[in-house]
Amino acid sequence: MPLPPEDLASITATTLGDYNRNAAAFREGTRDHDVSQNIEALLRHIQGEAPFAILDFGCGPGRDLATFTRLGHQAIGLDGAASFVAMARADSGCEVWHQDFLALDLPAERFDGIFANASLFHVPRQELPRVLAQLRAALRPGGVLFSSNPRGHNDEGWSGQRYGAWHDYESWKALLEAAGFEELEHYYRPAGLPREQQPWLASLWRRVG
Repeated sequence: MPLPPEDLASITATTLGDYNRNAAAFREGTRDHDVSQNIEALLRHIQGEAPFAILDFGCGPGRDLATFTRLGHQAIGLDGAASFVAMARADSGCEVWHQDFLALDLPAERFDGIFANASLFHVPRQELPRVLAQLRAALRPGGVLFSSNPRGHNDEGWSGQRYGAWHDYESWKALLEAAGFEELEHYYRPAGLPREQQPWLASLWRRVG
């Protein structure tokens, strides 16, 4: 059965409430995470001349916004947690939009790349086609979407006070292709470990049309 609007609102409020309450600890716990492989993969696939316009979708406290800016790109952040938005603005100096993932208001064809690192898995499965279509529309023709999600067996539900959906590769590929993307590459993280010790599925997709 589809989740009704009141359940979607509760999922959003509870998940964002947990991030807001734990924002400082989250920033400290993720400050030194090395996602350079993911950033390099996104930038490698974007066509055209740098600097690129990048949307950091689910930017959290702004760690990766600062990296994109340091590399010379024009980065804008987006997050649903007000605490993260304030941190990201202060720490990165970038423009950061406060938007709920289920109520996006994005400019058309604004970005060369969208960096969705550990964020899209918070979108309930039934809402993903709509959200992915909105992200596609925000990309310039030929633009690139990067996503990294904890992989699973296409189940979804609560992990503590945060809601998530855990896709396998085949399911994620079908969702992205249906939304108007073609695959560029995918890989599992952390690099260099046996597959059973790689909980993250990273993938890159080009807007078609």
